[in-house]
Amino acid sequence: MSKILATQLTGLFQKIAQIEEDSIEETARLLAQAGIGEGKVYFACFDELQAIEFYALTGQEPFRKLAEWTPDVEIHETDRVLIFAKSCHHPEALRLAKTLYGRFIPFAAVAAEAPGDENELSDLAYTYVSMHVRGGLIPHPVKLGERAVVPHLHAGLFIYEAIKLVYDEIMEDEI
Repeated sequence: MSKILATQLTGLFQKIAQIEEDSIEETARLLAQAGIGEGKVYFACFDELQAIEFYALTGQEPFRKLAEWTPDVEIHETDRVLIFAKSCHHPEALRLAKTLYGRFIPFAAVAAEAPGDENELSDLAYTYVSMHVRGGLIPHPVKLGERAVVPHLHAGLFIYEAIKLVYDEIMEDEI
């Protein structure tokens, strides 16, 4: 079972790397606007994706200029926000996106769905990265006909690391 999981995750990561490469680079550039300037970078992560913000703040290689986000944080026009949500329809993520959009504060978003007519989050965001997650990866070991291991966090962490690599490169060039 672990070989199937490894194969499925590898396939997902390769798909993200191929299809979302430009969006990942644009997102890193967007965040670097705050990183280089006077602003702060915030990650607004919802549900289990909050682990990404925790990792970015406290991991061995923290994300530079990242400040902890809460719904009460006052975001300024020099700041940049990266929203991580499992779904583009997440009500809190959409509420934040509409607020930022209305205040002309550029932000990026990451969610499972591809951009399109039914994806308001991608329409509002300055840059948008799809996780390409449509459900579980492998057959459920107990529940026949269902799939297990829904990899939102795996995909989100992969996208985070890809963004961070480009962001760090931009930040080094500016020092």
